[in-house]
Amino acid sequence: MSRPCETPGRHGGAHRVTPSWGLAVTEWLFLLLPVAAASGWWAARHGAPQRSVPGAVPDAAFLRGLSYLLDQRPDKAIDVFLRMAEVDGETVEIHLALGSLFRRRGEVERAIRIHQNLVARPGLDREQRGFALYELAQDYMRAGLFDRAESLLQELAEIEPQGRRALKALIEIYQQEKDWAHALSVAERLEQLTGRPMAVPIAQYHCELAEECIKARAQEPASAHLRAAQAVHPQCVRATMLQARIEMQRGDAQSALTLCRRVAEQGPQYIPDVLPQLLEALTHLDGVDVQAELWRLYRAQPSPALMSALTDAIVRDQGMAAALEFLSQHLREHADLAALERLLELQSAGDGRDGTHQGTVLRVVARLRARQPAYQCDQCGFVARRLHWQCPSCKSWGTIKATRPGPMDPALDSTPTPPAT
Repeated sequence: MSRPCETPGRHGGAHRVTPSWGLAVTEWLFLLLPVAAASGWWAARHGAPQRSVPGAVPDAAFLRGLSYLLDQRPDKAIDVFLRMAEVDGETVEIHLALGSLFRRRGEVERAIRIHQNLVARPGLDREQRGFALYELAQDYMRAGLFDRAESLLQELAEIEPQGRRALKALIEIYQQEKDWAHALSVAERLEQLTGRPMAVPIAQYHCELAEECIKARAQEPASAHLRAAQAVHPQCVRATMLQARIEMQRGDAQSALTLCRRVAEQGPQYIPDVLPQLLEALTHLDGVDVQAELWRLYRAQPSPALMSALTDAIVRDQGMAAALEFLSQHLREHADLAALERLLELQSAGDGRDGTHQGTVLRVVARLRARQPAYQCDQCGFVARRLHWQCPSCKSWGTIKATRPGPMDPALDSTPTPPAT
């Protein structure tokens, strides 16, 4: 499948993190639990050799390595553990756990050293090599060496049982690099391999490619991506919004308005985000009742953005008094600082003056409103000032939506109605 307007980019840069090794002994003991578990497995495989037999040497070496770690001498500990791997290949699990520990601690260079040593060992079987390659790829990703990580993961994608994890890690790399064409290809491959639907991220990758095409004024390829997005995910609000933007660029305001209305049906939480396009479409159409259109949307999902647009329309069509009455009704139902700020502004304008006390209150309200998050992730609670289609925190797609003002006391609840004309 051809993907026009692709702009894949490759880059990578080493990122070195070298935290202090001033860990308390108790912290190290806790962090070494995976290594201890692996050592227990190793001991079980080897039985309980007596000190008089040669098999006791790896036990002593392992304890010496632990001693170095507890003495905050990690490089000496690594040397001991690597020599153990040269003596007995069945200690691979110990080194995988140790390398993972170093990576979690931010000691990426030490983790890379351990995992590179394992990968270079000729005695590893296919499964062991797969685990070592995956851990090394994780080290490279942590260090920002995405090209190296990508190369290893592409090799791993053909090796079970690491193939699925490798594909997921590749998607992480491509998302971070904004290489949406490759992310799309890998996601489709992963969906076929696992049988688990990935409609949401696949649709979002098509939308990302469509946005690139729109910026390049390539409307037809953009529309093709949007059709593909809606084919895999019919409720993809973003695809509908982008198609509305294309229709406005083409000068088809009626089609753009129809698509904006569809957004309200697909996801009412996104009405504030499609509102500018909807208002633009309405200005290009004759005989359309703008206020009636806004009232319909407001009843579906009240929001500060709709409240503001509707207030403007009421002021224009019916005057200041009707707008103040609407805002008062809105505030009886919603604890909305934006509406309170707008009410104070209109009152000041109506009085023809900005009294000292009223101006102070207005500035306080504006300051408080500026601190409120405009968007929040349904998945992890991340808050933002603008819409992100992928949450920067939990990396989920389509989970960030505009926040709504909290309700007032239900006993005072009333549904605003259009002011009399």
